[in-house]
Amino acid sequence: MTNQELLDIAVSGARKAGELLLESFRATATGVGTKSTPTDLVSDADRDAESLLVEHIASLRPDDGILGEEGADRSSTTGLEWVVDPLDGTVNFLYRIPMWGVSIALEDAGGAVIAVVHDPNRDETFTAIRNQGAMLNGRPISTSDEADLARALIATGFSYDPDVRNHQARVVTRVLERARDIRRFGAAALDLTSVACGRVDGFYEAYLERWDRAAGVLIAVEAGCLVTDLRPPKGTGVGVVAANPALHPQLNELVGAQSIEG
Repeated sequence: MTNQELLDIAVSGARKAGELLLESFRATATGVGTKSTPTDLVSDADRDAESLLVEHIASLRPDDGILGEEGADRSSTTGLEWVVDPLDGTVNFLYRIPMWGVSIALEDAGGAVIAVVHDPNRDETFTAIRNQGAMLNGRPISTSDEADLARALIATGFSYDPDVRNHQARVVTRVLERARDIRRFGAAALDLTSVACGRVDGFYEAYLERWDRAAGVLIAVEAGCLVTDLRPPKGTGVGVVAANPALHPQLNELVGAQSIEG
């Protein structure tokens, strides 16, 4: 199966999940609970969308692995694994803020091969195939060419851990002193695609789960971004710094030395 055919599988699955989520978005939320902290929410919509995606992928690629945020974990016999965030931006979703999406990546031993981030509210589908560029609704996209941090619009996100958020607030203060402004959208996959298509000039967040970043990172890289790891202020996970190659060193220097101390 070609990479384009694999991408088609991901796109059709993301769009089906998006339709299901839009129906739920217009109705009363059910099955709302918490995960890592009282502010880390999950709902039936997350679980139902993941179940749909797992069934969709398994019916077409039964031997591939699947890793999903809501518990899907199936081993691979092909060397390929689908990494799925069925609803990136759950808090926005539950507060009826139309800033959330579906994120799907397919990875091999070298990282992401194909990626899809679908925004049902805007009917926007971001896609990428490794070494073949990135697209929005079938049209090529590229990151901004802003090289001056003082003129750059920077997106970020925050942890559910209050101790980490306290430190992140200090980092944001440093960024605000140097950059044009800050945006906090609440969905990392959409943050990364916003950098990819030039809606913002850079993005940083630590820490991100694998499903938060897998698809968005490939799309950003294929759109011309430099994306590097960002050490979180607490714990052992990995975040990202993403921007065009001229802006990236300035942003990384500003946010890269993250530590819970200080």
